Amino acid sequence: MLKKKNGWEMDEVRIVGGAMVILAFATALLVLIPYLLLKEIKAPDGLKPYTSQQLAGRQVYIENGCVYCHSQQPRDPSLGPDGKRGWGRPSVASDYKYDTPHLLGTMRTGPDLFNIGARQPSKDWHLGHLYQPRAYTPGSIMPAYPFLFEVRNGPAKEGEEVVNLPPGYTKEGEVVIAKPQVLALVQYLQSLNHTYPVLNSEARETRDRN
Repeated sequence: MLKKKNGWEMDEVRIVGGAMVILAFATALLVLIPYLLLKEIKAPDGLKPYTSQQLAGRQVYIENGCVYCHSQQPRDPSLGPDGKRGWGRPSVASDYKYDTPHLLGTMRTGPDLFNIGARQPSKDWHLGHLYQPRAYTPGSIMPAYPFLFEVRNGPAKEGEEVVNLPPGYTKEGEVVIAKPQVLALVQYLQSLNHTYPVLNSEARETRDRN
């Protein structure tokens, strides 16, 4: 019995030891090595840090689950027709210099948003689309976000942002007012414009030396 018990103990040590080795290897491969490779990366010249309002909007983007249906990582032409869809050039690591956490996304129920600020720069379009997507994209399965707006009768108050919707989406005498959260979200979406040129590491080093 003692011999059998010692055998079990040895098996447990091997299992735990093996699990720790696998965990250490995975951590090094997925966390440590990428960190060492990318920690000195510089932001492209055309990329600007987010403003406080854009960061607030980014948080609204996260809280409302936009990342579950939209990616922010156009692929290389060899991997898919993202460029032909108007989503822009393939993204590079430096494009995400100011993104914490990264919102790359894993699914494309909707289009990639890496360059939505370039494709749709209009604030009115974004506000209306968030209030009622099907008013702008017939057949869209994107959910509406009416809780980010206030609908009431009468004129808007001074300083309030009225949403300009297509005919038929408000009743006579009603106004749709954008709440601060959705205004911040729109500012974040408008900031997603990565149409600036990027340099590869060799070209950047040459430029810096000169």
